[in-house]
Amino acid sequence: MAYDKALAERIRDALSGESDVEEVKMFGGLSFMVNGKLAASANSHGNIMVRCDPDRVDELLTHKGASWPEMRGKPMSKGWIVVDRTGTSSNVEFNAWIKEALDFVH
Repeated sequence: MAYDKALAERIRDALSGESDVEEVKMFGGLSFMVNGKLAASANSHGNIMVRCDPDRVDELLTHKGASWPEMRGKPMSKGWIVVDRTGTSSNVEFNAWIKEALDFVH
């Protein structure tokens, strides 16, 4: 299973302050579980998939690089966002997405 190793390292670094982080290969990439809950995933295209509050999805989709994720050609349920490199190029943007995921899984 291929994934963007640089993106995975960015996620790993961002989650380094968390006490219970596990890395699991799934969703065609490397996923990061926090306290037993999926928080973020790095895929082979350099996109990050983050877990989020389903009530915030519509607003989050207005952010640069954000889109609705698909699994096997079908839209996933609310509560997930995929963000391409244009939406995570700065540390501020990247960290905001990680915070979004952590806010939901905590």
